[in-house]
Amino acid sequence: MAWALKLPLTDEVIESGLVQDFDASLSGIGQELGAGAYSMSDVLALPIFKQEESNLPPDSDNKILPFQYVLCAPTSPAVKLHDETLTYLNQGQSYEIRMLDNRKIGELPEITGKMVKSIIRVVFHDRRLQYTEHQQLEGWRWNRPGDRILDLDIPMSVGIIDPRANPTQLNTVEFLWDPSKRTSVFIQVHCISTEFTMRKHGGEKGVPFRIQIDTFKENENGEYTEHLHSASCQVKVFKPKGADRKQKTDREKMEKRAPQEKEKYQPSYETTILTECSPWPEVTYVNNSPSPGFNSTHNSFPVAEGYNLLPTATPQDAQQWLHRNRFSPFCRLFTNFSGADLLKLTREDVIQICGPADGIRLFNALKGRVVRPRLTIYVCQESQQAREQHPKHENGDAAASTFFVYHAIYLEELTVTELTEKIAHLFSISPRQINQIFKQGPTGIHVLVSDEVSSHTFILHL
Repeated sequence: MAWALKLPLTDEVIESGLVQDFDASLSGIGQELGAGAYSMSDVLALPIFKQEESNLPPDSDNKILPFQYVLCAPTSPAVKLHDETLTYLNQGQSYEIRMLDNRKIGELPEITGKMVKSIIRVVFHDRRLQYTEHQQLEGWRWNRPGDRILDLDIPMSVGIIDPRANPTQLNTVEFLWDPSKRTSVFIQVHCISTEFTMRKHGGEKGVPFRIQIDTFKENENGEYTEHLHSASCQVKVFKPKGADRKQKTDREKMEKRAPQEKEKYQPSYETTILTECSPWPEVTYVNNSPSPGFNSTHNSFPVAEGYNLLPTATPQDAQQWLHRNRFSPFCRLFTNFSGADLLKLTREDVIQICGPADGIRLFNALKGRVVRPRLTIYVCQESQQAREQHPKHENGDAAASTFFVYHAIYLEELTVTELTEKIAHLFSISPRQINQIFKQGPTGIHVLVSDEVSSHTFILHL
């Protein structure tokens, strides 16, 4: 075997060779990419710019997308190229969503021949409204008693099994389906986009919604909790026939635009493909963790000790604190917040997240601010032995050497009934044992306490 020894090249030789290669690689570029070689329409015709191919993020080319959901409603032509598609829907009209099995042969064999569960939601697209979603939906429920935001049109649907609509979740429906069989679900959205806008002078634009579908498979316990795929699309809902008029208006506006302007907008597609997204967060701690315990007895002070949130509180402790202080609707937003994270929020941050009313209440609760009682009464129980050992002076006051322990009672309603109940609780007796309450006057007289008298601060000797 012969060995060939190559001498090392000098730096000058290497540099000259690279320059020649670079010059050669540049030759012909002006000829290939000359003026008019490519037009914008040709570029937009490439597959990477088509809606069907651009739904997934760039880094998910190799990711398995087991399903595809297609909403049978056209997209708006008045959407710019790099923006998300927008679809107009009519209120109460049934729209088909095709549930397509997108798996390749051999992918996800564990769901072959089995059912999967899909949950469809109508949620807010605007982040500001997402923070106040519970309040917005409760307001809609109040104005539209008995109605739902999202419904299934079961007679028109094909291939769905065990459809359900939770009465407490107006914007959610769920069902089981077999990916190997043809499945189409028809949905109806009963709220319109302008119902959640700030009404000022009329003619306001409606807020966009999102239709999101989350699909799960069974776990070992037979529960559909293992996430498989999620996708969503942006929609606006109009009154009946309003979506058709809006679609026509957008199409006419685009036809009047110059060709150069039209190239900045994406064409209208006959159907809307839901794009992959993150799964909708579920409040799992409500079912899996025990509910915070409450003491059935009343506290004499409005807020008992230990109810303040501490910086050392874990996220689980913070969730229980939110539940205990009636902030359950915001638990999902603060799922991973520890006590220190919540306490760092400013007043403006909390109001922006929770809205003015609940935001101020949450901020005051975080800072440990309690409402001052309307009246404070100091009560002392004087024993018979103390009465005999310490006679009173002429002015009716007890001797200065007498030592009494007073208890503070905080009143909010300023009524004799409230005072009676709190005195009975303080001394562990039944309120029925207290017939009347007297206030000792400055000269030793006894004044019967009524609702009018109880509105002034005084000291009681019992």
